[in-house]
Amino acid sequence: MNDEHNTLALMPAGIDTYRQPVVYMREDCHLCRSEGFATHTRIEVEVAGKRIIATLNVVTGGDWPPPHIAALSDAAWDALGPETGAIGRFSHPEPPASASAIRTKVYGGRLDGDACRAIIADTMDRRLSDLDLAAFVTACAGDRMDEAETIALTMAMRDAGRRMDWGAGPVLDKHCVGGLPGNRTTPIVVAIVAAAGHLIPKTSSRAITSPAGTADTMEVMAPVALDIAALRRVVETEGGCIVWGGGLDLSPADDMLIRIERPLDFDSEGQMVASILSKKAAAGSNHVLIDMPVGPTAKVRSVDAAQMLSDRLRVVADALGQEIAIHLSDGSTPVGRGIGPALEAHDVLAVLRRAPDAPADLRERALDVAGALLDLARDDGRKRAKEILDSGAAEATFMAICAAQGGFTEPGHAPQRQVVTAGRAGVIAAIDNRRIAKIAKLAGAPGRKTSGVLLLTRVGDAVERNQPLYEIHAETPGELAWSREYADSGVNPFGIEDPR
Repeated sequence: MNDEHNTLALMPAGIDTYRQPVVYMREDCHLCRSEGFATHTRIEVEVAGKRIIATLNVVTGGDWPPPHIAALSDAAWDALGPETGAIGRFSHPEPPASASAIRTKVYGGRLDGDACRAIIADTMDRRLSDLDLAAFVTACAGDRMDEAETIALTMAMRDAGRRMDWGAGPVLDKHCVGGLPGNRTTPIVVAIVAAAGHLIPKTSSRAITSPAGTADTMEVMAPVALDIAALRRVVETEGGCIVWGGGLDLSPADDMLIRIERPLDFDSEGQMVASILSKKAAAGSNHVLIDMPVGPTAKVRSVDAAQMLSDRLRVVADALGQEIAIHLSDGSTPVGRGIGPALEAHDVLAVLRRAPDAPADLRERALDVAGALLDLARDDGRKRAKEILDSGAAEATFMAICAAQGGFTEPGHAPQRQVVTAGRAGVIAAIDNRRIAKIAKLAGAPGRKTSGVLLLTRVGDAVERNQPLYEIHAETPGELAWSREYADSGVNPFGIEDPR
């Protein structure tokens, strides 16, 4: 054991804390006593010249870790890269420079460019705790960020990581604001646009508050965790890609903020705009289409709210030198049949394969979005998009993209299923997006790739009492029971009314 009072030997804890470095020490460790370390203390760890800021968790029982050893979470271990048994030096870090800026924002002040750069820099250096970041996210929620603040935050996030350059000419991209289960148009749109001869380097996120993000759905069909070199190779070879943006160092601070937003279960308008456009700018996209579903249970609930968000997006895009178009779409009801990664992948493939039973609403939405994106590139719009899809060129391009990303896999099916039936006869007048999404999440989506909900009826359908409405898919009996318990608790997402 090293005799210095502020050092401990290191070992891997084998605990996944996502992007948050965590250190585990026993409460009877000499460092906890001498340095006054307690649970959630922010501590600096140095090994062979490398430093990180981590959060301390104090272990109060058992014999792990040994008193003279500190255990590091996966994120901390990967950041430092030590050998097992290496000696780490522990100390109290300097207070983060941006703490005063966050405090100012909490009390109603404004953020300028310097403040945003300081917050993003401290986020990247992990000098801000989860509580600091939660305070920042909450202080910016709703309409608490003005246009100038949003521009400053977007530029700070864009400049914090790597930036890609594809040379002269239009580089296309699209983004859906979200809140609409099953609206998985992106793989279809990317395939159409790439087949049309345009560049579309699509980086996507995993789900934040939904049962599936584009990266979650794509991952059941092909690898998505590519590095920058692999992404560039795929795009230069096939014209497009659909990859997870979290490992690319493109606006990486956004992923750290998403980690905080996910348990809070909300987005702020300003941070949503900064998240979308900073990643598009970092990926080198200069022609961006924003698909904005509007509906009473979608993320954007009214035309007035859509107009405000559209205005904010246009102002920030103009400041970044991006050409942008906003596509307002119906957000009143889920799209397609599947809700959850594999179930949505089955819908995507049915549309690309021109299957007779492919969900028509997903096909038409994908054609609308692809057509609007081609219009933005001064191409022949929806007519060309339909020709490419109907000819099979989009399917061929999608399969080529999957092969270039590491190989195509047919999506699987969940082993546990249970049908939920109508409690009365009538006409389906509405499906609550948020409630049906929660049922899918309780069933295990998106973490359990084949879990979710399969819709068996649509808005406008006439149903009889005890007729199947939807089917819950789960990978374990416990998750199936948990989801069904919620579905049976009086929160039926299907509104059934008497026929008129």
